[in-house]
Amino acid sequence: MPVSRSPRPDPSATAATAVESVTGARDRFRESLREHLSSAVSEFTAATALIVLFVALSLASPHFLTADNLFNIGSQTAVIAIIAVAQTMIIITKGIDLSVGAVAALAGVVGAIVVRDLGFTVWEATAVAVGVGASAGLVNGLLIAGARLPPFIATLGMMSAGRGLVFIITGAVGVYSLPESFQLLGNGEIAGVPFAVAVTAAVALGSAFLLSQTRFGQYVYAMGSNMEAARRSGIAVRRHLTAVYVLAGALVGLGGMVAASRVNSGQPNYGIGLELDVIAAAVIGGASLFGGQGRIAGTLIGAFLIAVVRNGSVLLDISIHYQQVIVGLIIWAAVYFDQFRRRRLEARG
Repeated sequence: MPVSRSPRPDPSATAATAVESVTGARDRFRESLREHLSSAVSEFTAATALIVLFVALSLASPHFLTADNLFNIGSQTAVIAIIAVAQTMIIITKGIDLSVGAVAALAGVVGAIVVRDLGFTVWEATAVAVGVGASAGLVNGLLIAGARLPPFIATLGMMSAGRGLVFIITGAVGVYSLPESFQLLGNGEIAGVPFAVAVTAAVALGSAFLLSQTRFGQYVYAMGSNMEAARRSGIAVRRHLTAVYVLAGALVGLGGMVAASRVNSGQPNYGIGLELDVIAAAVIGGASLFGGQGRIAGTLIGAFLIAVVRNGSVLLDISIHYQQVIVGLIIWAAVYFDQFRRRRLEARG
């Protein structure tokens, strides 16, 4: 009886497969290197602009470098930074969240109400606010990942619904008569450092670790680079994309609570236009609206730049309307620069 033998591998085919594997690895390395270089260039540019602005405002206003003003900048940066970190995660997935201002206001108002009317501590109220934000994020995530609505449309609807809920709950009147302890999160200190800044540092470090050192973070970048390729590679895109929006919503809720604590009240009008500031902070820091790119360190630089622009405008008595114009110009410039550097890197690649 003849003995069947398995076909011997074709040496040329094996060599071709090995070459393709090496070529693929080399291409992935080059792509990763280009993205890191692009992020580094954006961060360096933003940091340089921040230093120049800092020096200019120090010369223009004698009040800029005072301890009270620097404390105020730190607290103001904290709110923008926390919510900008959330926006960065979403932008990396090639999404956008227009509801951050309304959700932050809703979370802050609910946190203030449970303290005033139910006797919650500020920490218990913070947990409630985070839960409110996470719930809004869950709705956004299900609409985007499940119902497959465009992020712009889904979050635009949440912006309208969230703002409406705020006015329904409060009757369009601020929530006042809060205990002094409510201010701890926004105005308190720990070892001489503003508590809000310490919270921001913890959020930034945790988010940076999540994005750079975990499998979930790899999935986030993969989904932003190519959603269909991520799906075909076995990533549970719907589940992970929803998780991104839930996590981002929780951070927005935290930011809303910090903002309410700063003014010791729940303000239904808070956060109108906030989405512009946080998108600007993320894009200035190197996050690409085309997805797949962004780092938390760059976002922090961008958030600080936006906060300094706002603070300096107040010190120099520049109208808030001109401030909006300045932020709009910054967004245009940042997005144009993002497109320009991508074209240059692709041409060189």
